[in-house]
Amino acid sequence: MVRNYDPDRPVPAELVDKLLGYAVHAPSAGFSQGWEFLVLSSAEDVARFWSVTTPEDALPSGWLEGMSRAPVIVVPHSHRDAYLDRYAEPDKGWTDKDEARWPVPYWHIDTGMASLLVLLGAVDEGLGACFFGIPPAQIPGYRAAFDVPEAYTPIGAMTIGYRAQDKKSPSLRRGRREAGTVTHRGRWTPSAEL
Repeated sequence: MVRNYDPDRPVPAELVDKLLGYAVHAPSAGFSQGWEFLVLSSAEDVARFWSVTTPEDALPSGWLEGMSRAPVIVVPHSHRDAYLDRYAEPDKGWTDKDEARWPVPYWHIDTGMASLLVLLGAVDEGLGACFFGIPPAQIPGYRAAFDVPEAYTPIGAMTIGYRAQDKKSPSLRRGRREAGTVTHRGRWTPSAEL
């Protein structure tokens, strides 16, 4: 995840379109494809995003300063009703749109997978990107600023741009967990605590 961007290097629109082309190849339950992406690439839209999503009591930070230099923000939205409608179709066998049938909210999961394809595509294209959350208290202001309908849930946001020199996150000191400590074969076995 890149948290500092070169503000003098815009990302070509065709490259952003290419990244979104990767996103629509993500798997989705029932091929529901219940995702939508809001692309913010004008300086005005990017500045408005930060103004409506940054809490008033937020302290100035290097993270926010570096992230706000990204020339592009893509906000992925999940659309629950696309899944409920799809699974009420005859080939799926359900006759209702009961959300309780779903073991987990696949609309969010599938949108997350689509977002991951954007992130991986950004790396392949020589860009930097970072996925982060929009504070829940700021979502109404975000919706109002960009006319986002209530039926669409922003699951986060992604900054995209050309990488600038950055400080490593202190969180990296935790180290990456080894595959053997998170993998269980045949039956669940205790793993090391975080």
